Amino acid sequence: MASQQIVFRVHAVRRMISRSVTGADVRRVLEAGDKIETYPDDKPYPSYLVLGWIGARPLHVVAADNANAKETIVITVYEPDPACWEAGFRRRKRP
Repeated sequence: MASQQIVFRVHAVRRMISRSVTGADVRRVLEAGDKIETYPDDKPYPSYLVLGWIGARPLHVVAADNANAKETIVITVYEPDPACWEAGFRRRKRP
């Protein structure tokens, strides 16, 4: 990821602004976080969910890699809801 350019989709930027998440926060999550889910059938590129921490704040970043353009595309960013995620925010709660 270090040599990849980060491209933010408009949706991600809107969510980042509304959730007080910076570009530096997203970069830290992508560089140091853990990939916890993959979505191989997503188009135009397979995407994945990364969990990272900014201090005590958990963040999920959904991104996809365009290897040909050497870029990571940030699709959305959010703070996981404890009502929907198990402790540690790595697994979704079962209904």
